[in-house]
Amino acid sequence: MTSVPIETAAPVTLELTQITTPQLTLTSTTKSNSQLYKDAIRTSLKASTLDAVFATVFGVATGGILLSNFLLELGASPVVFGMLSSIPMLVNLVQPLGAYLSERSSSRFYYSLRTHGIARLLWLILGIGIISSSWLGLTASQLVGLTLLVVLFSSLLGGLGSASWLSWLAMIVPRRLRGRYFGIRNSAASLTNLLCVPLAGIAVSHWYGGTLQGYGVVLFVGIVFGIISLGCQYFQMDMNPALQNNNLVKYQHISESVAIPEGTCALNQTLNNEFASIWSNSNFLRFLLYFGFWMLAVNISAPFFNFYMLDRLHLDVSCVTLYGSLQAGASMLLIILWGKLADKIGNRRILIVIGILVALTPVLWMGVSANSWNIWLWLPLLHIFTGGTCAAIDLCNNNMQLGIVPLKNQSIYFAIASAVAGVSGALGTTIGGFIAQFAEQGGLLGLFALSSACRLLAILPLMFVKEPHQ
Repeated sequence: MTSVPIETAAPVTLELTQITTPQLTLTSTTKSNSQLYKDAIRTSLKASTLDAVFATVFGVATGGILLSNFLLELGASPVVFGMLSSIPMLVNLVQPLGAYLSERSSSRFYYSLRTHGIARLLWLILGIGIISSSWLGLTASQLVGLTLLVVLFSSLLGGLGSASWLSWLAMIVPRRLRGRYFGIRNSAASLTNLLCVPLAGIAVSHWYGGTLQGYGVVLFVGIVFGIISLGCQYFQMDMNPALQNNNLVKYQHISESVAIPEGTCALNQTLNNEFASIWSNSNFLRFLLYFGFWMLAVNISAPFFNFYMLDRLHLDVSCVTLYGSLQAGASMLLIILWGKLADKIGNRRILIVIGILVALTPVLWMGVSANSWNIWLWLPLLHIFTGGTCAAIDLCNNNMQLGIVPLKNQSIYFAIASAVAGVSGALGTTIGGFIAQFAEQGGLLGLFALSSACRLLAILPLMFVKEPHQ
């Protein structure tokens, strides 16, 4: 089969910033191609939404409250919880390498399949270790070490593929629809999280073989859904990075070969030249300053809210998963509203206003105890508030990043941002882990106060970031 070049002219223009795309006149043939392009866009967006839904099930099984409870059952210390959160962020340092490798590939889909596919299959090692721990004679400390190793290598492979995946999605989703589409996509993921977290929590708590074995079973189910999510990417329009880098985007089904038109050269800029252009992009550097500091401030406390409820308040895992469902429900209900609002007034304004509310959230945890008033009213309200506000931050941070980077070698920009955020976030969790280790309840409450102060300071650089016109 042959590939069909698709022009990026209106009315379905991707409108990516800082690049002027060629305007082509539609003939009778190109009109037919344009209709095929629109149909392919719709199919791709639906496939990406299903990808998010199935990937959410995988994320529920391999992270969050279930993984935290599993480690707590094994007797893990606060330092281990800090490492668990910092590893996925710290390995983002490999994202620039992953971006460079992805620009040398000829298919976004196959590159994602190699990186994310292997990363998700690695969790089978932990699942087998849990189920057969009694036969193999694995101790609790060995299972903790195995968990951290799986998280490390899985995150490394995921880091190699993340920038390419984000660049791929940025080209599929038209800019004028980004807020609404990502709102719908994230809402579908939040609904999935809302349903799956309590079900998984109940399954783990009431599994006849014990909570550890129950988590092993849930983990196997999550891995299956994770592989299905990658299968959904098959139905997204594939792309050759070389065409994107030469200001002409050609979409094709992944079973089709890539034909580079005459006069279009392959990727020929070196990585050093691209880094030089990044350093000259002052607006992007200001965003990096905000994004890095924000991730540090958030992750000083973020990994320890579940630990606080499970270890210090001694709440049952099913109760904590219920709170997680309330948080996901609030995110699901408000994310579409945030998306539409972002398309109207811009992402930066929302980030500043809602960022102040998110900055004050850790302070609201101070004074929380295990009495009935806190368990049945305050903690549910706190999780609902967190879900609604953090949904806006996550959505607008993503859209802001997509809007300020140029089209050419786009994945390298995404990789740099992820690397900076990863290092900052890992530093934040490391700081938080040591603070939590020094004292009992007082250490965690002081950690929450420090996180709030740092979050407020992190908003200041954002005021100097210029967002492209909607």
